[in-house]
Amino acid sequence: MPVSVLVVDDDRSIQKTVEIVLNGSKWSVQSAASGEEALTILADGFRGIVLLDIMMPELDGWQTLQAMVDREFVQNCIVCMLTAVHDPQEAMDPLKEFVTDYVRKPFTAEELVCALDELEGFLP
Repeated sequence: MPVSVLVVDDDRSIQKTVEIVLNGSKWSVQSAASGEEALTILADGFRGIVLLDIMMPELDGWQTLQAMVDREFVQNCIVCMLTAVHDPQEAMDPLKEFVTDYVRKPFTAEELVCALDELEGFLP
């Protein structure tokens, strides 16, 4: 059974890159262009790995993660921040416990697959 991955990024090229790298292998990829769209997918029962961009309009990655925590969606998911931000803000320290890993942009296909292979072992 494929491992579900939800890529949450407002940049369509990042969504497509992740889909191209992962689809056709052991991964099943869904994309969300916003935090709100991701929350809808999670509310519909998504279980798996969430690749969550930090810098997005409206709900940024940290706000989306807070909503995931508040709605208890993190119980069914592993969260990996997919970001160009090198140092998360200190104000987000309370949410860091819900982040299993960070994949830095730009990333290579090998880096992404390696990170997801490791994250797969943490799935509930």
